[in-house]
Amino acid sequence: MAINKMLKFVDISRDMPTKRVPNLRKKDYNEVYQEFAAEKAAEQSSRCSQCGVPFCQTHCPLHNNIPDWLRLTAEGRLKEAYELSQDTNTFPEICGRICPQDRLCEGNCVIEQSGHETVTIGSVEKYITDTAWEKGWVKVISPKIERKESVGIIGAGPAGLAAADRLRKVGIQVTIYDRYDRAGGLLTYGIPGFKLEKDVVMRRNKLLAEGGVKFKLNTNIGVDLPFSEIRSKHDAILIGTGVYKSRELSGIGSANKGIVKALDYLTASNRSNMGDHVPEIETGELNAKGKRIVVIGGGDTAMDCVRTAIRQGAKSVKCLYRRDKKNMPGSQRETKNAEEEGVEFVWLSAPKGFVGEGEVSGVVVSKMRLGAPDSSGRQSPEEIIGADYTEDADLVIKALGFNPEDLPKLWDTPELEITRWGTIKTDFKTHSTSMPGVYAAGDIVRGASLVVWAIRDGREAADNILTFLDSQTVIAAE
Repeated sequence: MAINKMLKFVDISRDMPTKRVPNLRKKDYNEVYQEFAAEKAAEQSSRCSQCGVPFCQTHCPLHNNIPDWLRLTAEGRLKEAYELSQDTNTFPEICGRICPQDRLCEGNCVIEQSGHETVTIGSVEKYITDTAWEKGWVKVISPKIERKESVGIIGAGPAGLAAADRLRKVGIQVTIYDRYDRAGGLLTYGIPGFKLEKDVVMRRNKLLAEGGVKFKLNTNIGVDLPFSEIRSKHDAILIGTGVYKSRELSGIGSANKGIVKALDYLTASNRSNMGDHVPEIETGELNAKGKRIVVIGGGDTAMDCVRTAIRQGAKSVKCLYRRDKKNMPGSQRETKNAEEEGVEFVWLSAPKGFVGEGEVSGVVVSKMRLGAPDSSGRQSPEEIIGADYTEDADLVIKALGFNPEDLPKLWDTPELEITRWGTIKTDFKTHSTSMPGVYAAGDIVRGASLVVWAIRDGREAADNILTFLDSQTVIAAE
């Protein structure tokens, strides 16, 4: 019986796909983890306890049917497992690679709470979908009917792409506008290849295009094309621009050359690795080769920067974070990978200023301690007076997070309401904005967040846009 395939967590230990050794993987931008073999995927899936209340599913933003597709994988029914996986997740092959499973599904696995290690959910998800691509189970969108209504989506990141997929499946005409020359947003230009190889993203973009999604790239709204013109072309609009405005540092010497933004640094590296000519790489402006690198920040973007610097051939790479390892926001798995590759973490350290005449040569660092909890419950870092020192640096990368751009000003739309944080104000349930027929989803609403949340928001916004279009059809018919 099928149930005999499951509940093996007592007899079978947790096992991850083989991880490439640090000395080899830090020489290229290929993914760190290799693929599960069919037998290993089935074995690890069989560890699932099939609990009555699946906390893994509850803590997944997409509420993926994780226990069910683990059971199907354990039984060798991979096509059914894929179909169930993609029913709730537009891009399971991407989430399986980059989701922080240790904080979401795997971090809430019941068997781990009972003293056994968690099921390797993310690796199985990746295996299922990669197999589906290999076997030809992933099909081009082919709606049963074509509808005349059109939706314009601004931003080709995960929120916009997820919404486009959902709308095209019911026959809506979809056009995506994006400022970059390739679709994918941060999936393409922000996340390094060693976490998400770019052919994985390009393959999905190609599938959407073949399914009828139109891409208008190299189009910066408010510069190349007015927002009002896009709105006049479509029956509804979805804003999914993400947040790209880097948070800045102040202090003496902060304007020195050699202090760069994380996104500029990562974009240059990704472009170069995709074969683009990037002058800033050749001149060394955004190249870590032979340099002493200091990255400031403790999130996933900081981890991407330090590991990219290692691969570019940095002389040394240090990461400054104002709290301790336990309280850092980035993935613990990524931190461990970075440490294995030679990154040095300097905990309880914050930048106070920069040394150098016109060009940075060091970071003035304040040593910190953790004090009373802040409003979120985390202990607030406090400066230890008199404990400053200088960290030598030839290139400093700021990975302090991102803020939204001032879209009402950029797009000449003062009627587009924003929050006090600058994000677009939307209805919590429908994702509708203050402008009729205009919706928003992803980081431009949430602030900088996870890809999986952007996918969820994009799917939900698409469903509500469809409801809006249906209501307009009814009104027109009356």
